[in-house]
Amino acid sequence: MTDLTTKLAGVTFPNPVFTASGCAAAGRELDQFFDVTRIGGVVTKSIMLDARSGRATPRMAETPSGMLNSIGLQGPGIDQFLEKDLAWLADRGARAVVSIAGGSVDDYAKLAQRLRGHPAVSMVEVNISCPNVEDRGQVFACDPRASSGVVQAVRQNTAAGTPVFAKLSPDVTDITTIAKACVDAGADGLSVINTLLGMVIDTTTMRPALAGITGGLSGPAIRPVAVRCVWQVHAALPDVPILGMGGIRTGLDALEFLLAGASAVSVGTTVFGDPTAPVRVLAELEHALAERGIARLADVIGLAHRPPVPSVPESPDPVGDEPVVDLRRSFDDTFEETS
Repeated sequence: MTDLTTKLAGVTFPNPVFTASGCAAAGRELDQFFDVTRIGGVVTKSIMLDARSGRATPRMAETPSGMLNSIGLQGPGIDQFLEKDLAWLADRGARAVVSIAGGSVDDYAKLAQRLRGHPAVSMVEVNISCPNVEDRGQVFACDPRASSGVVQAVRQNTAAGTPVFAKLSPDVTDITTIAKACVDAGADGLSVINTLLGMVIDTTTMRPALAGITGGLSGPAIRPVAVRCVWQVHAALPDVPILGMGGIRTGLDALEFLLAGASAVSVGTTVFGDPTAPVRVLAELEHALAERGIARLADVIGLAHRPPVPSVPESPDPVGDEPVVDLRRSFDDTFEETS
């Protein structure tokens, strides 16, 4: 048996597979396909202070190996969320990671106050990829100072034992700059990454396919970008836990994120085609770890950052006097020598 437990900012979860915000509401829809208590946690759709109808339709468009969405943070508002969704998660016994979003720093602070001390909240994920209405439509996550302001407000209004994770955008020049700003402001961990800004034009109507013109690109197409971002953030902040996400659809995809430095992963877009994807990915990940002789999930977190171990063959290089250094070591050999 592989030990699949993982820690995120001092909180222990039974396994590293979570849902991704926005892809399964508050988990009720998925619970008819599998027991949501089996996965590490349910990350809720981003909740705002007031009910929101979202953007005009059409809101979604398929792309090669992915999809665009322009939902516009439709939701019931914090009051109904607490009364119905969070109450349901608590009764179900699921571990709730509540995603919050706002148009101002004050919105985030008020949301954090409403969630403060709620026994059903395992973590708070701060979605800072929302339009900053206080600064001419700028996105919080694209500016270190704006990101800091939001994270600081949430951290100050969240109970000490509840981790606060800032959700980062890949649409920046240097994601590590934003990551450091969030951690300095009090973030206990980082969610990496949110969707990429994209656009599709319908060649029949010769107009943008989405009513909102642009939308968030998700799915397998963005996985290499997400893995790169996780790698960079872990390299810059090796002691900060990361919840990795972006195009995960198999256990091996999840393993790739863990090797890059994530301590847990969120499974999102793939649930639209396979509602059982979170538990399937979990089973595949456990099999992949066992196949590689790995007894503890914790042992693979960030493992890809370890330098290769050179070896010297018995015979010298036939061309010259210098020995040949063989850097083509297997994963298993490297793991055994560095553990």
